[in-house]
Amino acid sequence: MSQPPFPLPFEDDEPSIDFSYEEVAFELKDEEAATAWLQKIIEQEGCVLHLLNFIFCSDDYLLRLNVEYLDHDTLTDIITFPYADPPTIHGDIFISIDRVRDNAADFKVPFEQELNRVMAHGVLHLCGYGDKSPAEERTMRQKEEEALKLGID
Repeated sequence: MSQPPFPLPFEDDEPSIDFSYEEVAFELKDEEAATAWLQKIIEQEGCVLHLLNFIFCSDDYLLRLNVEYLDHDTLTDIITFPYADPPTIHGDIFISIDRVRDNAADFKVPFEQELNRVMAHGVLHLCGYGDKSPAEERTMRQKEEEALKLGID
């Protein structure tokens, strides 16, 4: 397993949330509103934003990362790479738009709702929440619901 070639250098004095797109025909409808919503989640959790990169990508792109960096040969909807410990938020969150679309159909929810849940999930991981045990998973689901209720303006 190799180490990720991340994080991107942080040179600005201002904290930021950035969005990029790899191998996918997708763009967030309103990056500014998403940024404000994500900042609300971070603040609600008592954390401090440093640098957060969201990379929206294809299944193939995320599978390559999963194999190369985590030694998992499976499709997933999200991989989070933290570069700091809570309460500092500094990390990269890779999200497969293909998985989000399929999961939205499987769960019979709108694509945007599932995308927001997955985005919140990644931020919550950076805030220190896990999801490996049943108890952690219950807490994560509760926190996701709280984040969704904050809503994207």
